[in-house]
Amino acid sequence: MIKVLIVDDSALIRGLLKEVLEQAEDIQVVGAAEDPYQARDLIKRLNPDVLTLDIEMPKMDGLSFLKNLMRLRPMPVVMISTLTQKGSPITLEALEIGAVDFIAKPTINVTENLQRYAHLLHQKVRTAAGARIRAFKETKIEDDSALTALQFKPNSVLAIGASTGGTEAIKEVLVRMPENCPPIVITQHIPPVFSTSFAMRMDRTCKISVKEAEHGDKLQSGWAYIAPGDQHLSVVKKAGGLYCQLDTNELVNRHRPAVDVLFNSLVVACPKAVVAALLTGMGSDGAKGMLALNQAGAYTIAQDELSSVVWGMPKAAVELNAANEVVRLDKVTAQMLKQAVKVQ
Repeated sequence: MIKVLIVDDSALIRGLLKEVLEQAEDIQVVGAAEDPYQARDLIKRLNPDVLTLDIEMPKMDGLSFLKNLMRLRPMPVVMISTLTQKGSPITLEALEIGAVDFIAKPTINVTENLQRYAHLLHQKVRTAAGARIRAFKETKIEDDSALTALQFKPNSVLAIGASTGGTEAIKEVLVRMPENCPPIVITQHIPPVFSTSFAMRMDRTCKISVKEAEHGDKLQSGWAYIAPGDQHLSVVKKAGGLYCQLDTNELVNRHRPAVDVLFNSLVVACPKAVVAALLTGMGSDGAKGMLALNQAGAYTIAQDELSSVVWGMPKAAVELNAANEVVRLDKVTAQMLKQAVKVQ
């Protein structure tokens, strides 16, 4: 049984979450707290496996509580978030602090489709229960002069796919990129509003320029292009270069955007010029696309288990023999760039 503690200041939401969670035979709600101070006492007494945590609460906001929790007693947390433009930067900050995942706060509209909401919440709680949790600490990145000095072929392309735990994994890769790096195309499983905020946050954080991909964007060195939520990102070759292509075709591997769509497009566009990395994430999206890239001449990298929040997608690639090598997260950037120098 996965023991869950609910933390929310609304009695209505606490009751609804309890009802939804206990529909699953493998999940048990062991307690509910209306504020972080009550939650702190219940954590000590009940020792839950997973916490669901509201962001806006009295006495202490959810982010402050999460930061204290991840520093003093790291444990799996699923944020109960408002999926809006206003709420997305706060939720992304929660993921940076150490929350495993997030889900919308249930509303009257959600209750009309409670089974779908329940399935999604159960999935996120199960994933969180098996996630690799670390104590919160600021990531310190030192400039690597050896990487800055590398010279890249004008046709080289870097490609990244990720899911659960991916926003922070992608950040770790991008903040190490030098300004002259090859163009980077990225698919992260993320809701629509959040992809915009995520791209803006990365652009503020990194030396390179980062944007949410737009249909028709020409790939340029020193830029990273992040797939918009709910749109597949592909790369197409046209006269004069490589371009982003967006579509709202059917879900692939239950996702849109899907990593396999991005990777498979690169097999057609420029496989021998590609260095691709598959980072932390639940499921297997990207594994078959990475295999196709590898077989077509691309260099492929899977994140290792110890540095992954959830070793699902990289593991699937490793099991297919789709990865040339398995690399610790803090070494992914260097390996991608060193291989990009060698592309044909």
